[in-house]
Amino acid sequence: MLLLRKRTMSNYRMPAEWEAHERCWMAWPSRDGMWADDDATCRAYTAVAHAIAAYEPVTMVAPSRHLTRARNYLGSDVEVLEMPIDDSWARDSGPNFVVGDDGDLAGVCFGFNAWGEKYHPYDQDALMAERILEHVGVPAIRSPLIAEGGGLCVDGEGTLLTTDTCFPNSNRNPDWTVGAIEDELKGQLGVEKVLWLPGDPLDDETDGHVDGLAMFARPGVVIVEGTEHANDPRKPYFDELRAALEGQTDACGRNLILLMLPEAPPSAAIGDRFCLSYVNFYFANGAVIAPAYGIPTDDAVRERLQDYFPDREIVLVPISDIAQGGGGIHCITQQQPKVIR
Repeated sequence: MLLLRKRTMSNYRMPAEWEAHERCWMAWPSRDGMWADDDATCRAYTAVAHAIAAYEPVTMVAPSRHLTRARNYLGSDVEVLEMPIDDSWARDSGPNFVVGDDGDLAGVCFGFNAWGEKYHPYDQDALMAERILEHVGVPAIRSPLIAEGGGLCVDGEGTLLTTDTCFPNSNRNPDWTVGAIEDELKGQLGVEKVLWLPGDPLDDETDGHVDGLAMFARPGVVIVEGTEHANDPRKPYFDELRAALEGQTDACGRNLILLMLPEAPPSAAIGDRFCLSYVNFYFANGAVIAPAYGIPTDDAVRERLQDYFPDREIVLVPISDIAQGGGGIHCITQQQPKVIR
């Protein structure tokens, strides 16, 4: 595999997630003991894959021991690629694709240590990004920073969102200053401005990944998780999150416009790792693939997303059997941008 060792920030940029995709990458649920009902989780992963496959190709990586099972669930409309893996969160262990000034595709491979050594083993997931890049035949750019794709969000025009509780955490990068982390993110992903948000204090799975809290909807516009109920015990945190973005400008000097999606209520949760985030959605080509929890809030969220994205189809997929593992639709997907020369 070609390894790029040195480059300038202007060589590559990470495209925004709403830009055109070549395909979506996913990883089959493979960690023993993670799921209360393995069959239900496999069906939920399959539902997400099929929803995305209606709009763009999907490749599911699966270890040899689950290969036949994955193909039986997924059928012929989703490619299944044999690959040794430990877990099933392609957003975090997959590559962060970047595009060069000349249209060349590459992938940034951050270090991976299972969200601060929380799960073992993780050695195969730590190699997933480079293996995917080798499969598609594009160069890998290795970074010494321990980081996950769910911990960052870009607008494709120089701005990146992340949280102050994740990458600076001592369980990932104990010898890095915040400034050094910021410089590494800028250099590897081609961004000029990093906006630091307060991480969710209740998220002890990822230590506050931004993809459960805030997402660029388009340049200059951010969807923020929040609440409309004054007595919501989470309101002080959501107010702090919103305050961190109010009055901010992006790398192009635009004042940020803030939109809101509610968090699903605690009554929807099953287990103590449950992901309640509606912000944790996936941009597919021409669509938004969003979580549903089987509650009335789903319909309100669908309407709000349609208002936010009038030119996209809004597709809600039940994810309770995925959310029990601590993540949502965005967490289990990773887009490969389409290269337009």
